[in-house]
Amino acid sequence: MNDLDHPSRPASTRLIGRDEDLEFIWSHFSGSAIHGAALLLSGEAGIGKTAVLDAVATQARDNGVRVLRASGVQFEADIGYAGLNQLLLPLFDSFALLDPGHRDALRIAVGIGSGPAPNPLLTSTAALLLLRRIAADTPLLIVVDDLPWLDRATVSVLGFVARRLVGSRISFLAASRVTSDSFFQSSGLTEHRLRPLNDRAATELLARTHPGMSLAARRTVADKARGNPLALVELPATLDGEHEAVTGTPSSVPPGERLQNLFASRIAELPRQSRELLLIAALEGTGDLTAIEAAGPGHAVIDVLEPAERDRLITISAPSRKLSFRHPLIGSAVVAQATAVDRRRAHQALAAILTDQPERRAWHLGEAATGPDETVADLLEQAARLRLRRGDALGAVAALTRAAGLSPASADESRRLAEAAYVGTDAGGELADASRLLAGARRADPTAQDSLHAAAASALLLINEEGDVSTAHRLLVGAIEAGGHGYDASDDALVEALFTLITICWYSADPEKWTPLYRALDRLKPACPDLLWACAHTIADPARTGPRTLEVLDTLLANIGDDLTRVVRIGVCSIYPDRLPAVREASLRLVEQGRAGDAPVRRHLVALMHLCLDYYSAGLWDEAVQLAAEGIVLCEEHGYGFYACKLQYVQALVAGARGDVEASEHLAEEIVRWAAPRGARAAHVLAFHARGVTALGSGDFEAAYEQAGEITTPGTLAPFQPQAVVGALDLVEAAAKSGRAAEAAAHAAAMRESAMAGLSPRHRMIVLACEALATPDDDALALFEQAVSLAESGDWPFDTARVRLFYGERLRRRRATKEARRQLVRASEAFEELGAAPWTARAQAELRASSRTTSAAGRSGKAVLTAQEQEIAALAATGLTNKQIAERLFLSHRTIGTHLYQIYPKLGISSRAALRDALAALDLTDTGG
Repeated sequence: MNDLDHPSRPASTRLIGRDEDLEFIWSHFSGSAIHGAALLLSGEAGIGKTAVLDAVATQARDNGVRVLRASGVQFEADIGYAGLNQLLLPLFDSFALLDPGHRDALRIAVGIGSGPAPNPLLTSTAALLLLRRIAADTPLLIVVDDLPWLDRATVSVLGFVARRLVGSRISFLAASRVTSDSFFQSSGLTEHRLRPLNDRAATELLARTHPGMSLAARRTVADKARGNPLALVELPATLDGEHEAVTGTPSSVPPGERLQNLFASRIAELPRQSRELLLIAALEGTGDLTAIEAAGPGHAVIDVLEPAERDRLITISAPSRKLSFRHPLIGSAVVAQATAVDRRRAHQALAAILTDQPERRAWHLGEAATGPDETVADLLEQAARLRLRRGDALGAVAALTRAAGLSPASADESRRLAEAAYVGTDAGGELADASRLLAGARRADPTAQDSLHAAAASALLLINEEGDVSTAHRLLVGAIEAGGHGYDASDDALVEALFTLITICWYSADPEKWTPLYRALDRLKPACPDLLWACAHTIADPARTGPRTLEVLDTLLANIGDDLTRVVRIGVCSIYPDRLPAVREASLRLVEQGRAGDAPVRRHLVALMHLCLDYYSAGLWDEAVQLAAEGIVLCEEHGYGFYACKLQYVQALVAGARGDVEASEHLAEEIVRWAAPRGARAAHVLAFHARGVTALGSGDFEAAYEQAGEITTPGTLAPFQPQAVVGALDLVEAAAKSGRAAEAAAHAAAMRESAMAGLSPRHRMIVLACEALATPDDDALALFEQAVSLAESGDWPFDTARVRLFYGERLRRRRATKEARRQLVRASEAFEELGAAPWTARAQAELRASSRTTSAAGRSGKAVLTAQEQEIAALAATGLTNKQIAERLFLSHRTIGTHLYQIYPKLGISSRAALRDALAALDLTDTGG
C-alpha cells in the first residue's frame, strides 16, 4: 500500500459529498514514486478546498507521511519568498544537509541569511534538493492553500519543484480558486476541480450542521447556496424566519462576493473591540496571536475575540497561539468594512511591534501614512534593498514606488521612481534597455525630457512582463507629476507619457486611476491637444461620452493623414463610438507597411487589432480571425504579450458565436491567464464577454447572465468600464431569458439614461432592442420596429440578426405568425451566412415553432414524448447538465444522453438550445394555440 493510501473513515469525520474527490486525489498519489504526484485543486470560493486539503493532510499524517504546509496570505503577497519561509520553517535546521552554495542561497531567500541575491534557479534547485533529502527518510506531502495569494517568488519555486517529482517520495497538492490566476505554471500538472455539492449531499450537510432546521428552511438555504458548502453552513444564520428567504444578497451575485457580503453583515454586529482585533489579525497576515495581542488595544485577545469565534468567523488554537479565518473572504471583508482611519491605526500598531522585521514594518508604515513622510519613505527604500538582495525585483519596485509617493522632496521622489524603473525593467529580457535609457537620462538631468519617454516605456514593458497595472500606473503618474515640464502642451515627452497613461488606465478599469490623468490634462497649457483629449474621453467611459467628444473625434476622422502614430491613435478613439470603418482604409495601408517591414511592429499590431474589431462588427469574421492570427504571431515573435489578449478576444468571440465552445474557452483562459495576475481588469472582462456570447448561443442564459454580471452590475453601466457598453445587449438578453425581468428592465433603463444611444446608430439600435426585451406588453413591438429600422444598411449583421431574432420571438408569442416568420427568416439567413451555427439553430427552432405544419405541432402535443422523456426534456430546457439531471432522476448521465438523442428528432430540433422553444410549441398545440 502506498504511503498515501487510505483506510475507511468514520462517518462522523467523513467529508460530505467529497468521497469521489478524495478517491481521485488518493488514487493520483498512489505510485507517486513512479510518476511524481503533483495535483492542482481548483474551485470557487467556499467550495471546500481547504477542507479537502485538511482531510488529505490528516490522512497522510496518519499513514506516517510528513506534511509541510503553506498558505497564501493576501497582505504578504508583496514580500518575496514569504511563502517559502512558511513552508520550509520546520526544515530550517536541515539546511545543513545541503552543500554550502545551495544552503546559503536558500538561507538568503527565506530571510535567515545575508548576502548577494541568489540566482532564482539556484534557489529553486536548493529547495528541491532539500525536499528530496528529507523525503529519502520520510515521505513528504506538500500542501499549499490559496495559491494565487502567495508571493510570486515562492510560486516560481513551487512550480519548479512540482514539475520535478518523478522518482521521489514527494507529493504536491495545491489549491486555488477557479477564477484566480497567478504565475504558477501548471503545465504538465493534473488539475482537479471541486464542483458544488449535489442535492443529496447538500441535504445531508444541512441535516448534520443544522439538525433543528425545518424542511422549508432547508429548501430555502439549499436553493440560495447552490451547492456551496460554506454557504450551506453559514446562510442559515441569516434566516429572518423559519419559512422566509435568506436575506442580504441576491442569488445572482457570484458565491465569493455573496459570501463576503454575508460575512460583512456578521462582522458589523460584533463588538467594536472584536472588530479592531480582527482588522489587526487580517492585516498582520500570519495569525500570530502574540503579535495580534501586542498590537491590540490592551485586552486579552482570546476573550475579546470570543464573539467572533462563537460566530464561526475565526478559529483559535491556544496551544499553537494561532488565529485563522474560517475563509479568506472573511479577512477580506474585515479589511473592506473598516474605515480608512481604522486601517491606518491598525497598520501603525503593527508597525510598532515589528521592529525586528524591517520589510513588514516599512510596509505597514507606508500603508499608515497619510501624506509625505521622509522617514517612512527611507524605511521603504531600505526594505526594497532587502528584497533586491533576495532577488525579489518586483517587490523592490513596489516598495520604491510607494517610497517615492511618500517623499517630501521632489529630488528624492525622482530618484526613487528612477530606481523603481531600473529594477522593474531589469526583471528580464529587453526591459533592461528601457532601464538604461531612464538611468542615463536621470543621471544627466533629473528633469530631462527623455526621462518621461523612458518612464512611459518602462510602464508598458512592466505590464508586458511580470509587473502589474497598479505599479505601472504609480510609476508613470509619479514621473509625470515630478517632471519639470511645466505642463507645456507642446512638450512631446509629456504628451507621449500621457498617451501611455491612458493605456495603463484603460487596462485597470479603475475610476480612481483616471483622476491623475484628467488632472494633468486640465493643467496643460495653453490647451490639451485634440487627439489626446479625444482619446482620454472616448475609451475611458463611453457610456458617458458627450456630444463635444464626438464632434472632436469626427473632426479628427476628417483629416486622418498618413502619420502612423496619428492613424492608430485616431483608431483607438474610434473603437467604442463605432467609427472604426472610417479608419479602415488607413489601417489597411498601415498593415501593408508593417508586412513590408516599413512600419514599427507596435503600430502594425494596433492597426491589426482595429481591423479585427471592425471586421467582427461588419460580419467579416473569417477575415477577422485571420488577421488576429497574424497579430498573435507578431506578439509571440516580438514579445508583446499585452497586445495578444485583444486579438485572442476577437478569436474567442467568433469561435463562441460559431459554436466552437472548446476553442472559445481556451482563448478566454489565455486572456485570463495574462490579465489576472497583472490586475488588468479591462483585459480580464474581455474573457467574460466572450464566454457570455458563447453561453447565449447555446441557450445557457444562466451562465450568460453570470458572465455579463462580471462586467457590470445589472442596472448600472459601470463607470470607466467600456466593455459595459459592448456587453449591454448580452446582459439584458440573459436577464430577460433567465427570469430576471426586473434586472433586465433596470439595465435597459440605465442604457436609455446614458449617452450610449448617441454614440452611433448601432448603439441606438441596441438600446431600443434592450428596452423592447425588457418591456412585457405590446409596446415592445414598436420599440423593436424602431430598432430594426436602423439596421437596414446591413453594416452590423450579427447584432442586427440578434435583434430580429428577439423581435421574431416576441411576434410569435403574440401570434403575429406571418411577421414573426419574416423577421426570423432574415435572422436565420444572417446567422447562417456568418457561420453562427448555435444562433442559426435558435432562429430555426423559432421558425419551426411558428409553423403549424411542423412535425411537432402537427401531432398530438406532448403525446410525441413519453412521460420520462417529457421530464428529461423539461429539466434539460432549464439549463441543467446531463449529470445534474441524472442525479435528480437517479439515472446515469449516459442514459440521459441517450434519451435526449431520441427526443431531438421527435421535436424536430437538433440541439439542446432549441428545447425550450420546442416544448413551448407543444404547450401551444395542446391548448389549441
